[in-house]
Amino acid sequence: MPLGLRKKKNKSRESSNLVENEEVGGVPGGSGAKSVVNGAGLPPPPPNLRPKLVFHTQLAHGSPTGRIEGFTNVKELYAKIAEAFNLSPPEILFCTLNTHKIDMERLLGGQIGLEDFIFAHIKGLKKEVEVFKAEDALGLTITDNGAGYAFIKRIKEGSVVDRVKVICVGDHIECINGRNIVGSRHYEVARMLKELPRDQTFTLKLVEPMKAFEMLEPRSKGTKPAGENKIGTGRGTLRLRSKGPATVEEMPTEFEEKAVKKVDDLLESYMGIRDTELAATMVEVGKDKKNPDEFAMALDEALGDFAFPDEFVFDVWGAIGDAKQGRF
Repeated sequence: MPLGLRKKKNKSRESSNLVENEEVGGVPGGSGAKSVVNGAGLPPPPPNLRPKLVFHTQLAHGSPTGRIEGFTNVKELYAKIAEAFNLSPPEILFCTLNTHKIDMERLLGGQIGLEDFIFAHIKGLKKEVEVFKAEDALGLTITDNGAGYAFIKRIKEGSVVDRVKVICVGDHIECINGRNIVGSRHYEVARMLKELPRDQTFTLKLVEPMKAFEMLEPRSKGTKPAGENKIGTGRGTLRLRSKGPATVEEMPTEFEEKAVKKVDDLLESYMGIRDTELAATMVEVGKDKKNPDEFAMALDEALGDFAFPDEFVFDVWGAIGDAKQGRF
């Protein structure tokens, strides 16, 4: 089937406790973990079939250490963290791994190393900002937390938004021109911002992560040099999926790491978003496909909600092929 003619699919309590004064280093990864068979679209598995792993967590602005277990997706993870610290789950904006800083390269996405330490960033200061859209591109990269909150992952240096110094990496975008966008996916928010008319002023309502005193520092652009951004330090990873149960998997291969990074870069280039879990799913879908048309049809089956443009699909197919051949 020619790529341009393919059809688009329609959109289709375990206890936690706090541990006073526990050191962050040397986090146990848990033992006896079971690997759960993946089944996209299946309901969450019963508690006795979920991976029996214990993770350590703190609030990023400062707290005792908590232990959490028994979750199979990001929403359940946030609920467990909220329970450990007597919070409401919607208070959690996002989590980082192995650092309390607002480091977008260590953002918790679809995978957690079995020895990773989880830091939860909760809602802090609210702010309302007026921005004059002097150029078509605002210079923002958007991601989301998998539980309904879109936020700023990167700000391009010299861009429209870079000149508005109160807008920061990590800020949750709550409203655009008075329209509440909580619950919208990152690609929907990126599209809304792109479609705002040029040479007009628009208003953003933002919520920044709560900061400890030592975290108050000059604004970051959200970028790190290549090669400094590996997260997992354990023997494997817990893969969290938006559909279907979590699975315990081996650490990503060199091919998978390179392919996921390249596909994530393409998502930013074409759609203004970054999403390592989405990129990993695309690599997983495409690594055994024989040609672009077969890959495109498989993408529609797995990710029909996105309606990716054909040029983007071709480039992703090429990136996966390059990674297989070691051309990066």
